[in-house]
Amino acid sequence: MARHAPSKSPTSLNPMALPIEDAARALSRLGGSPITEAMLRADIESGAPTNTDGTINLVHYAAWLVREMGAGGTRGD
Repeated sequence: MARHAPSKSPTSLNPMALPIEDAARALSRLGGSPITEAMLRADIESGAPTNTDGTINLVHYAAWLVREMGAGGTRGD
């Protein structure tokens, strides 16, 4: 899986292609609960979708979480 450096500028964030580090930071800010890179990596290991370059599309990730919750799955934290 490709590894990307976190974005330096908040204006350059693309919610359809966030590096894991940026996705964890954004989800923590938006959700009010700490989301770590390790949590996201565990979700990816459990089947959460990623783009071919290893980035995360927040819409696809959110849909995966809802599907997992509906199926009685647990987050990988």
